[in-house]
Amino acid sequence: MKNMLCMALAIAALMIACVCAYAEDDVMLSDDASGFVLLTDAVPDAILEIRYYSTYNFVGDRIAGYDEPLAMLTKEAAEALAEVSDELDDMGYRLKIYDAYRPQMAVTNFVEWALDEDDTRMKEYFYPELEKDVLFSQGYIAEHSGHSRGSTVDLTLFDMNTEKEVDMGGTFDYFGELSHPDYKGITEEQFANRMLLRDVMVKHGFRPLPEEWWHFTLEDEPYPDTYFTFPVNSDSLE
Repeated sequence: MKNMLCMALAIAALMIACVCAYAEDDVMLSDDASGFVLLTDAVPDAILEIRYYSTYNFVGDRIAGYDEPLAMLTKEAAEALAEVSDELDDMGYRLKIYDAYRPQMAVTNFVEWALDEDDTRMKEYFYPELEKDVLFSQGYIAEHSGHSRGSTVDLTLFDMNTEKEVDMGGTFDYFGELSHPDYKGITEEQFANRMLLRDVMVKHGFRPLPEEWWHFTLEDEPYPDTYFTFPVNSDSLE
């Protein structure tokens, strides 16, 4: 009887998982958060500055789906980031997190904002060199984001000696060549700081993005074809 009950529960769980996943425009979407954890459970000393929970971001409003200022990742990505943190801790650094898992509704929020060319409240801070009508063609805004697969993180280094962010020669979410990791128009020290972050992340299994010094994706991400929809809040993980 016990074995039959276990089998019934397993079948029910599988049916629920199937219901949670569905396709939209040939993209697999899912609201199943069972493979995710709070980043701070894996990296307790990480500093969180979740920009899309605040109004200090390129939109200028809190972004849809960010119900709490939390960072969530797949278990695999969080474990790899814990290894990164341990190595950097020995060098006197902590990780500062700007964004991690990003629900699809947040990405849709970005798309809707980008289509409104009259809303340029944050232009001077995040895209002073660009007009909004090029954000899609130049790849700054898209209908889907790797962040929604749950194994991508935006981060920087925090120096425990100076008690300040490390100078990377550019700010998070700046749209322009200044954000390219190999941009040469910065000081040697700033470039070295970018390379330190990149080298340690790559060493522990993360892949950098050529356009953003802060952006890294787990090379062996567990859900390479699934984009998740659950909101960023503690209830999603219960």
